[in-house]
Amino acid sequence: MPQATPEQLRAALATLTDPASGRDLVSAGRIDSLQVKDGLVQMALRVRREEAGSMETLRRTAEALLARQPGIRNATVILTAHRDAPAPPPAHGHGHGHGDPRQQPKLLADIGAVIAIASGKGGVGKSTVATNLAVALAGRGLSVGLLDADIYGPSLPQMLGVTRRPEVRDEKMLPIAVWGLQAMSIGFIIDPDTAMIWRGPMVMGALQQLMEQVAWDKCDVMVIDLPPGTGDAQLTLAQRVDLAGAVIVSTPQDVALADARRGVRMFEKVGVKILGLVENMSYFCCPACGHRAEIFGHGGARAEAARLGVRFLGEIPLLAGVRESGDAGTPIVISAPDSPAAQAFQTLADEVHTSLAQR
Repeated sequence: MPQATPEQLRAALATLTDPASGRDLVSAGRIDSLQVKDGLVQMALRVRREEAGSMETLRRTAEALLARQPGIRNATVILTAHRDAPAPPPAHGHGHGHGDPRQQPKLLADIGAVIAIASGKGGVGKSTVATNLAVALAGRGLSVGLLDADIYGPSLPQMLGVTRRPEVRDEKMLPIAVWGLQAMSIGFIIDPDTAMIWRGPMVMGALQQLMEQVAWDKCDVMVIDLPPGTGDAQLTLAQRVDLAGAVIVSTPQDVALADARRGVRMFEKVGVKILGLVENMSYFCCPACGHRAEIFGHGGARAEAARLGVRFLGEIPLLAGVRESGDAGTPIVISAPDSPAAQAFQTLADEVHTSLAQR
């Protein structure tokens, strides 16, 4: 069956009414972007930030409409905030608006324990830690899900060696089964070279779809690889998901530790338990002679954990094999299980598993 063109998709969307202006979605300027390729549609629906909750029904309706068009296998519609969006209708009543994430149903409610892997800054190897931790937990007989929540820079497809798109069944995507995990990333859906440039993005709209519109099988543990920083994604996730706890990833340098400290404080403010700090790139071992060099310093995360009164979860060495295995799409706990790095990840998994058991 021929794939519907963008013009045909816009014509279909013109049959939907914008609740704020009473006009159709297209003439109301609600369509921020619309792309279609290989039967997959990606669309951004332009809204004001305060409209997010009230526009969720329209988002779902638009997504279902697009998915029914000729030759379309799956459609993803996200909400994108932009100051030029049509003005919302006058508010009626009082109290919290529909956009307040604390008033919305919890996501991933059927998951046994949801763990956030976070960092105050980028470049500390957070995704490497999340991937190897998830695989190590799965090796303990647990059913483990791994969700890539870094919408702007999804790296799990590369680290897991996955290039195929997820199948769709009953209007839900099936997570990719790889290395004993159930995995999902927006990187499985978009083209690898696509730059995720969204004006005033409402990242949680995309994250919500990765959680709600994926047919996750029963998981004992879900590991969520968060984007770096302490922004809307982290705060909203903490409000929409009952997190079992957060693991903060840092390197030994003072600048990284300062950002890790902010990450700890942010999760504490929203009532999320800190499972502990892990020091990545803790030291370098020469593969030729075994000499140990502390390139970025050493022990900073352990000392910071003590200052903050949180658990120290371990040290991950800086080894070429970690980078090589990530680039090759095979986590090092699989490719080199006896290596110092793999053993460090196994120790981390033991610490996290113990923390979860003590909840």
